[in-house]
Amino acid sequence: MAENMSNIAWTGLDTMPSMDDELYLKWRYLLEQRTGMILPDERRSFLVTSLAIRMREIGQPCFQAYYDAIHDGHVGAIEWMVLVDRLTVHETRFFRHMSSVEMIREMLLPDLMSVDEPPKSLNIWSVGCSTGEEPYTLAMVFDHFKQTDHCDYYFGITASDISAASLATGRKGVYHSRKLRDVDRELRDKYFQRVDDTRYEIVSELRKRVCFAQLNVLEMEKIPVGKMHIIFCQNMLIYFDKDRRIEILNNLVDHLLPGGILILGAGEILGWYPPTLEKVDYNDTLAFRRLPCA
Repeated sequence: MAENMSNIAWTGLDTMPSMDDELYLKWRYLLEQRTGMILPDERRSFLVTSLAIRMREIGQPCFQAYYDAIHDGHVGAIEWMVLVDRLTVHETRFFRHMSSVEMIREMLLPDLMSVDEPPKSLNIWSVGCSTGEEPYTLAMVFDHFKQTDHCDYYFGITASDISAASLATGRKGVYHSRKLRDVDRELRDKYFQRVDDTRYEIVSELRKRVCFAQLNVLEMEKIPVGKMHIIFCQNMLIYFDKDRRIEILNNLVDHLLPGGILILGAGEILGWYPPTLEKVDYNDTLAFRRLPCA
């Protein structure tokens, strides 16, 4: 009878149970401990509401009971994965930051291909790739440049994220038309095929160039990621405090080839001047090149 009553109580968010300060701090610490993400106090309502929605879906009666369930062995680990997906923001689209795309297309790729012995294979890493729009954008840029500039190279893109659900969307490669609003007609016709009135699918040849992998950026040493020519990491560092951002960035630098480029979101890090890097100036883009001898 008590279980039925709890289900009845979850007919609307206006009836959600309360969360005291002590329990809120426990949830916030758990999120930071497991993912490194910092939840500021002004986002407390976001946390409470997100938890409440998920609790209503699975019939959990209170925040403490749900907290205990998250720690309950294999079942709790699976539920944690679902919850992390709810707590991370995935709003993105193709060609979201055009300045960074233009830097790759107009500066980095021509430079790479103009040296005496240009690389025959290019390795790119999209860190915090969400549902896949960013790595597929990069794949379009690299493939289109290869064909239009008659360059002979192979490229592969590693796309990583902590959210298994987001990675599943990326692997499927089907997107609502609103995600394509910044894709010009030539690229849309070349790299997408219409599924129905509102959805488009990435063509299979481009999907083959992107490998999606689940990765917590706090545990990079556990997953073998090779050396990269370009690492693209935008709109992810905002979830972490400054010390954690620097730790993540230092780890990313270790995965850069000499001469490789790390591309960040403008304003995502201040006061970070590692001796192995030099800043690359290009419009509204924050980028660093690893020194050849580093």
